[in-house]
Amino acid sequence: GLLEKLYARCGFPKATLARLANMSEVYVYQVFAGRRHPTRDRLLALCVGLGATLDETQVILRQAAWGELYPRIERDAIIAHGIVHGASLNEINNSLCARGEEPLC
Repeated sequence: GLLEKLYARCGFPKATLARLANMSEVYVYQVFAGRRHPTRDRLLALCVGLGATLDETQVILRQAAWGELYPRIERDAIIAHGIVHGASLNEINNSLCARGEEPLC
């Protein structure tokens, strides 16, 4: 799927992706091996770590049978805004927490 293509494009090891997505290396390896199916939030964190565009993120969410980011939901709008502006996971989580929303991971 697109997640694998984005990882191939990023050019850094899975250990770096794990750090950027605030996940364990083991978990990230299991996702790419198909042994784990991440929650919507974890998938979003992986997309942020990979530097996916908003369109790519929406495709990845659809491929995983999760709901796309919906701009009328405040939490989704904050996440989408962060993705569009290239924010890090920490920056997106800070924005979410500042608005009383749950962080991604």
